[in-house]
This record gives sequence, C-alpha cells and structure tokens, in this order.
Amino acid sequence: MLRVSNITVRYGQTVAVAGVDLSVANGEVVALLGPSGCGKSTLLRTIAGLETPASGSVCWDSLDMGSVPVHKRGFGIVFQDGQLFPHRDVFGNVAFGLRMQGVSRGDRAERISELLKLVGLDGYEHRKVTQLSGGEQQRVALARALAPRPRLLLLDEPLSALDRELRDQLADDLARLLRSSGTTAILVTHDHDEARRIADRVVTMRKGRVTS
Repeated sequence: MLRVSNITVRYGQTVAVAGVDLSVANGEVVALLGPSGCGKSTLLRTIAGLETPASGSVCWDSLDMGSVPVHKRGFGIVFQDGQLFPHRDVFGNVAFGLRMQGVSRGDRAERISELLKLVGLDGYEHRKVTQLSGGEQQRVALARALAPRPRLLLLDEPLSALDRELRDQLADDLARLLRSSGTTAILVTHDHDEARRIADRVVTMRKGRVTS
C-alpha cells in the first residue's frame, strides 16, 4: 500500500504541492485529475523519487521511501512520450528492466511474449520502435514498465499526445490491462472521461492541493 503524508514540494518561492495526503490500496487504480500546473505531475514525480519534497513522506507499506533511490523503489513509470530506446527493437525495449533484474534469457522471452499479447502487439518483437505509430509506441512503453512486475505503476498523461479516437481506445485497453494484471497504479490526467474510464477512484487537484 502506498501512503503519501503531508507532501510539500517547492521550487524557490513557488509551492507546487502543498501538504498533500494520499493513500492507494494494493490493486487499486487512482487518477490524479486537474488542470495543467495544478501539481499533479510534480506529486507523481515525487512519489517516483524524481523530485525531493520540502516536507512530508512517501511510504510503501511501513517503509519510508525517502532514502530509497529511484531504481530501487520497485515503481514503474510511463511518461507522455513513452521515452523508448530508439536504438532497440520492441523486444529490447521491453526486456530492459528484466535484464537489470538479472532475469534469464529464457524467462525474459517468455515474459515479453506474454506482455506483448496483453498489450495487443503479439509478433512485434523485432519491429523497430521508430517505425511504430504513436499508439503502438505507448503500448510498448506500458509493456516495458510492467515487465519487471512493479509494485506501483506511475502513468504521467500517457495518452495525451494521441488523437481522441485512439485515446479512447487505449484508455479502455489500459483499464483492462491494469485490472487483468492486478497492478496498483496512479494515473495523471486532465481528461475527466479518461480518468473515469481507467481509474477505480478519482482524486482532483487544484493549486497544489487535493480538493476531493
């Protein structure tokens, strides 16, 4: 279980996140909903360990994650642009986290095959990611983030760069994917429909604070 307690993040004199409390149960998908600049992405990056809070704590179960490096938190992250490795094919991208974990080649291949079927890219193992559509690239990014079986998946507006029809399709696919894998996740979005399509619970933010 994730527990965020009284998190405040400042950039100089600007308060980006102001005393936020948030809990996410195991297997729950929570959407952080709000307009641009409200602090939702900053909060997500703080949970990931990419930002250092001025005060407050991020805990997983009873462990304070404050001193835990990003790569040791066991959290997966998907950004708006996917941030795939352009020099690697689909297989190489999805395999990255598994290789870092020391997973054997045979087990890596089995896990990657399972995930590509799950995200609708069965048979794409040797495609160059630079030849994929935007929607396909985001599916690869999701598979890569899920491959090491993260205890928490953080999604920072992963569908916002796509057109409306594709966003709706991928939102439904993402909701199915998260539930079928039992993944605990936080989704950042400014889209009300997207939040309700994907999440079990919607938390709204305004001016750095949780309002509901």
